[in-house]
Amino acid sequence: MYYINRKIEPGLMETIIQYFKTHSGYVRMKDLKAASFHTRDIANLVEEGIIEKIKPGLYRLVDMFESNSIPDSYIDVMQAIPKGVICLISALDYHGLTTFNPSEIHIAVPQSEKFPQIAYPPIRKYYFPERFYTSGIEHIQSGNHEIRIYSAEKTIADMFRYRKKLGEDLAIEALKTYLKRKGANINRLREYAEICQVKTVMLPYLKALVG
Repeated sequence: MYYINRKIEPGLMETIIQYFKTHSGYVRMKDLKAASFHTRDIANLVEEGIIEKIKPGLYRLVDMFESNSIPDSYIDVMQAIPKGVICLISALDYHGLTTFNPSEIHIAVPQSEKFPQIAYPPIRKYYFPERFYTSGIEHIQSGNHEIRIYSAEKTIADMFRYRKKLGEDLAIEALKTYLKRKGANINRLREYAEICQVKTVMLPYLKALVG
């Protein structure tokens, strides 16, 4: 007998939603089963758009994060990829350093790490060597969640490092935009240009723009 298309009872729906809320909006299927929720009810809630499958075995409550300044999709990625760091064009977008709107979330992990299969959101994967991966990570709190993202200065240096793949014009645009801001830190830009091994490429642009 199949129950997948039956409408879930309102009382049970609210119970499941509350369970998600008490777990900061993200719950693994093994924990849902342990709490005696049936997989068919979870499937019904996914079908109705109340919860969403992030990767096999991981679900989130769709409408829980609407008031956050951090995109829901960034929080989803952090839940699905424990060692992931938002990087490159996605980090530029977050820091307001690009007019380009990426269709994928750019995410970096150490070279030794494996990327899990993620149903949503779409991601673009990067494997960073240790010295590039560990430097410049900022931890930003969003409610009960935290995202890891590279700082504006580190991201600009990374963009010059990936200029042949992502476009030198994006790197230059980000540098120009950053330098117009009050509090732009030229010493920090130089520091990350050194760390990311792009001094010979990036510093001539920096010198020309600063004067």
